[in-house]
Amino acid sequence: MEKIETLKSLQDILSEKIMLEQKIQEIPKMLVTQEELLARMKKSFIEKNQEYEKAKSAEAEYRNSLIDAEAKRERAEKHMESISTQREYEALDKEQRDAAGKEQEYRTKLQREVRNLLELDEEIKRSQALIDQQEKELDERRREIDKEASDKKGQLKALLEQEVSLAAELNNADVLFKFERIIRNKMGRGIVAIKGGVCMGCHMILPAQFANVVRQDTEIVFCPYCSRILFYEESEQGEEDFFSDDDSGSVPEFDPEEYDEDDEEEEEEEKVNIDFDE
Repeated sequence: MEKIETLKSLQDILSEKIMLEQKIQEIPKMLVTQEELLARMKKSFIEKNQEYEKAKSAEAEYRNSLIDAEAKRERAEKHMESISTQREYEALDKEQRDAAGKEQEYRTKLQREVRNLLELDEEIKRSQALIDQQEKELDERRREIDKEASDKKGQLKALLEQEVSLAAELNNADVLFKFERIIRNKMGRGIVAIKGGVCMGCHMILPAQFANVVRQDTEIVFCPYCSRILFYEESEQGEEDFFSDDDSGSVPEFDPEEYDEDDEEEEEEEKVNIDFDE
């Protein structure tokens, strides 16, 4: 019974340890969403800056084109004063009208690009402010997560010390290794009662002779169906009739070393052996 009680205590410690290990592994994933959001914001910020530079180049080009168009119009207007023939008048008039049309076209495009630059500048400023805020929040979250991870690692260290202490009491590294594997694979339950001839882990009925071995509590026994360690627990009805030698039955021998956590899905269909000499 002493070993069983030790195993029960160890089960609690191992279950908590496994849970903490999983949480520590999950902690970095808590930042993924915020980091992805920040990355998208920075990408958008870069694209907006590139768009701004293109708009700035276009604005400079339209401004220069407008200056040229204004200069052509002014030259045409000036030459109008010195013309002497109808042909010259018509040519200068056409040149003046073309220059005025281009002037209006470039002025419209320039105004559009100026408005675009102002809008882009505002968007870039807002994006920069949002990025700064997101980076600040992310840094704060990282500090919180680092502290949380540090606290959990401290808890894990304390559990490991308790595990080592209890493991020393059992003094059976092989059983401890198998026991932890079973707990990891069985949702934190590595040791269960056999009650009324039934394993309380997988609810399979076990032969009387096998149940008697568990009841005698002289060795560590593994369930041949779910691989958990078994201990005896009296049922409410009592078990004298059940543990009759006339109904002893048998189960194939099971070597816990052959237990593979990948076989969990088949555990209800396949019998595994139990080694009574372990």
